[in-house]
Order: sequence, then structure tokens, then C-alpha cells
Amino acid sequence: MELKIRSRSRLMQIIALMMFATLVWAYAQIEWGPPNSITVKHQTVRGSVLASDGTVLARTLGDKRVYPQGTLAGQVLGMLGDSGGLEGIERTFDDSLQAGQDVRLTLDPSAQAIAETALARGVQTHQAQYGTVVMLETRTGRVLAAATYPPFDPGNWRGRADTQERVKNRAFLDAYEPGSTMKALTIAAALNDGITTPGTVYDTPMSRHVGGRWGHNIGDAVDHPPSLTTQQVLRYSSNVGMSHIVEGFTHQKLRDYLVAYGFGQKVNLTGAVTAQGILKPIEKWNDLERATNSFGQGVSGTTLQVAAAYNAVANDGLYVSPRLIEGAPAGERHEVVRASSARAVRDMLKNVVVEGKFASIDGYDLSGKTGTAQVATENGYSSSVYKSTYAGFFPSDTPRVTVAVMIHGAQGEYQGSQVAAPVFREIASGMLSEWGTAPEVTATEPAK
Repeated sequence: MELKIRSRSRLMQIIALMMFATLVWAYAQIEWGPPNSITVKHQTVRGSVLASDGTVLARTLGDKRVYPQGTLAGQVLGMLGDSGGLEGIERTFDDSLQAGQDVRLTLDPSAQAIAETALARGVQTHQAQYGTVVMLETRTGRVLAAATYPPFDPGNWRGRADTQERVKNRAFLDAYEPGSTMKALTIAAALNDGITTPGTVYDTPMSRHVGGRWGHNIGDAVDHPPSLTTQQVLRYSSNVGMSHIVEGFTHQKLRDYLVAYGFGQKVNLTGAVTAQGILKPIEKWNDLERATNSFGQGVSGTTLQVAAAYNAVANDGLYVSPRLIEGAPAGERHEVVRASSARAVRDMLKNVVVEGKFASIDGYDLSGKTGTAQVATENGYSSSVYKSTYAGFFPSDTPRVTVAVMIHGAQGEYQGSQVAAPVFREIASGMLSEWGTAPEVTATEPAK
């Protein structure tokens, strides 16, 4: 009897322990978290990339990243891999986008489309390898368009052999010698220092030796009179004329102006990777270096840097750092030349456009300058591959936008006036139409 009672007692103890353990487990579930059956896993949706007007450039639908505008601004947007952004905005803002935050760019969809269409036509017409365009809002430095051709489709890049070439944002990353587009910037500096005037006359043979015993002959490509004014130096794009003009500068002074224009300097563009280009240290300057830099050889910059430099002339001599992200802090602002010097060059460039015809539009005043540069290689300058460039702004008297164009490797015709200037003209035409700007009508005498 006693044995039975002891057995039942142990059994009751075991049952009590099991019930206590069950109560402890239940309490722990209540205290430390809800049962698995009612736990909801929350996944943050990747943020969208928007244009300045709210147009969606990239968004997430379900588990898929989509790009509603196709290839528009493809190189700026970049691409998204399995674990995050790989290039462009998708990469530089990866953390913010993964946290569900939207990113709004300064890009204007209409301006971007106009730039991409004109650039594609220019590259295809001249069977070139690639090209770039940058358009800036003059007063603010906001990047309204940044185009690279061939295009890149951020929604359809996997498995393509040319993805790495196409996704490269050449407008911000490819540095090259700007060629004769530099002449207007140099002349603005010379006017600012009082070492020349638009009407100053120079002896301009078709070639001239510069640099003494260890110097070199520099020459001109376009036939011109033996004497040229500063205005005509721009009109005929005379390297010889430029070599005379810059003799009034010390080496350091001219280099300082190029630095102020942004050459050889890092472009702090939030949201994008940019190249710095090359501006040789003052220790490597001599009379020949001073002359060649004045007409865009021996110095390099990106299309973004060329646009920003020309924007200083358009903006009454004030350099403003380019901006790509809406709401980002304003960048550096400094005076390069006085407003009077900038306006004088704007007028000179307006005359260049009228006389040159390649970039002109009847009824509208545009200002700009062509450039043609042989491509530098490890073995010297190429004799067959050129960079065709154009930089300018419009309207001339009160510029709203500044545009820089570069086309690489045009076949047949390769001069900037033949290749890049028509791209600038098409962009200007498209923007003026977008703004609804009426042409100026020239009054004529009534018939007698």
C-alpha cells in the first residue's frame, strides 16, 4: 500500500513539473514576442528616382526594378544588381534608396530628351564612336541634361557584352582637350586684365614659332588675313593670334584663370562620380605651354567642366558649381571675370555664331565657339581621330542655359563647326520651342 502511494506521489510531481514548464514557456512567449503564427515580416520597398518635375525615372514594382522612361538618362541612373546599386544614382544613393527614400534629380525630362535626340543624330550622321552633351541652368548651375550616346538601358543590361562601355557616364568621366572652345575663356580673362580689347590688332601669319630655342611652331588651320583683331581671332579661330594675346599674361596668372574656370579641379557633384582632368603644375609651364593652354591643348576637362566654365561667361563672370540633386547644398560660387568682361565676350561670341552659320538660327541670338582637337595617345597626337566640340549659351543677352557638346571619332568631316555645332543648334531650337520663344522680326523698309 505504501509503495503505491509513493508511486502516485512521484507521478503527481512529474505532472506538476510538466505543467509548470508549460506555464513558463507560455509566459516567455508573451513576454518576449508574439507566437510565430502571427509574426509579419516587413520588407522596405526601394525608393524611386524622380526628375525635377516629378517624372518617375526608376521605381520598384513588386520585386522588379523598372525604368518607365526607357533609356532616358540611362547613364545617370546607372544599374541595379542583385544586392544593390552598381553604377550611377542607383549606386551613389544605394543606402537611401534601400531605406525607401526617393531621390529627385535636377534633370528636366524635356531638355534631356532634346539633348539625347540631337546627340544621337549627330553621332549617327558622322559615323562617330560616341558623344556627350551637358546642359546647365545658367543662374543656378542645375544640370538640366546630361546625355551620352550610344544609349544605355538600365532595365535591360544583363548578358550584354557592351554593358560596361554603355553604362559609363562619359559626360562626367571622359576628359579630353577642349581645343578652340578655350579661346573664348582666355579672351574673357585677357579683357578682364586689360591686356587686349575686341579691336586690338595682331600680326597673324599662318604659323609662328613660340618658345625660343626649345619651342615649337604653332599654326592655323583656317586661311585668314595677315592681321587680325581679337574679334577676328575668335572668328577665324587663330592659334597664332592667341599666342600674341597671352603674351600679356604671366604663366601663373593665366593658369590661375584656368583654375578659376574649374580646369584641373575636382567637381563636387553630389550623386555622381566625376573626373578632374589635367592642368599641369606651374613648374612645367613655359611660353609654349602658356600659348597652347590658351587655345585648349595640353589641358583637359570633361564636358561637364567645359559647360561649367562657359556657364561662368554666361552668368556675368560668376562660376557656380553644377548641381544634380534637388535640395542639395549649393556648391562653390566665385567671380572669374567681371560682368563687363563676360558680357563683352558674349557679344563677341554672338558675332562668331552669326558669321559662322553652322550654329545660327534665324531670328534668335545664340553665342558659342567651336573646337577641334586631335586625340592624344601614348605615341603623340592621332592624325585620324578627333574630338569635335562646341560650347555656348542662349539667348545671348540674357542666357538661360549653357550647353557643351563633344563628339568623338567622326568619320569624313570632323571639324567642330561641321559636327558639333549642328547638335548645339538643334538643342537650341528644341529648347526655344519648348519655352515658346518667338523669333525677333527684323524691320524692313516699306515698299515704294
